[in-house]
Amino acid sequence: MNTVTTHHRHPGGIQHMFRATVIVFATLATSFSFAASALAQSQWPDNAFAIKKHDFGTVAVASKTEFRFPVYNPYTQPLHIQTVRRSCGCTTPIVETEYIEPGQTGSILARFNTDTFRGTKGATLTVVVDKPFFSEVRLRVDGYIRSDMVFHPGAIEFGTINQGDTASKTTRVLYAGRSDWEIADVRSNVPWLVPSKKLLTRSAGRADYELTVAVREDAPTGPFQNEIIVITNDTKRPEVPFPVSGTVESPLSISPQAIAFGSLKPGQKIEKRLVIKGASPFTIESITCEGWDVAFPQATVAKTIHIVPATFTPTDAEGPQKVTVLITTAGDQSVTAKAILTADIREE
Repeated sequence: MNTVTTHHRHPGGIQHMFRATVIVFATLATSFSFAASALAQSQWPDNAFAIKKHDFGTVAVASKTEFRFPVYNPYTQPLHIQTVRRSCGCTTPIVETEYIEPGQTGSILARFNTDTFRGTKGATLTVVVDKPFFSEVRLRVDGYIRSDMVFHPGAIEFGTINQGDTASKTTRVLYAGRSDWEIADVRSNVPWLVPSKKLLTRSAGRADYELTVAVREDAPTGPFQNEIIVITNDTKRPEVPFPVSGTVESPLSISPQAIAFGSLKPGQKIEKRLVIKGASPFTIESITCEGWDVAFPQATVAKTIHIVPATFTPTDAEGPQKVTVLITTAGDQSVTAKAILTADIREE
């Protein structure tokens, strides 16, 4: 007689198999999650985080040293910056635009803490984005904070300047170290921002300079953020940037802001098309320029933009010219705009 042996499965074996299956699925889910996160990071287009590194170069103690990383949202859903982590206290990240709408650009401000740190410093800023998908993007800032040179104040902020007006402000440059140290030059990367230097005192390895920055009358309208480069006689790290900012405003603007005619004869007529814009509709009362006759067709209809073919004729002007062209609107709420005319008036 054949004996049939029946194998009974212990309930504990089934539970063990179930737990093993759950672990396998959990591991796979985690793997897929990491893979999805890595894929999301790799899918950022180049213009989303167009700039990922910035080198402040050499900066002085207490100088206002900042850089804005632009963040563009290329997707059809809002982009949300959850937080930004920093690897070093030498840099403070500030999320200036938490939600960025589709097709718009926001920013993350990186502030170098020059008042509390010295020497070579750098930080990795990890940007955590949780919408439209989770991802982390790393930004990097570096710089060298020299301890022997101090700006006081650490930046020049002009605030609001009326277009056509001039303005100037000063800061102090305090140095302690070499007895032969000096500021050799100060330079600007735009012609309408003019820096100058003046040695105030020098004694026992210390030097005190006054740095003046002037905004010329031909500064373009709109906000500006520039740097003045202070050039010292140091063999290493001779260039030190100094931040300058402000806004040039006018209810009336003229383009071009700088009118260059080159060489002209006395009495020679030359036409220039001027584009004059206002915040509200206007007509033009006058266009004047000292030493010049300016003729233009009168407009009877008030508009926010006038394209004016103006004819300039040098009457009393002689030699090299750099004079103000003044445009004045008509009416009780009259406003003005200024441009700069340059020319050289001479007989051949």
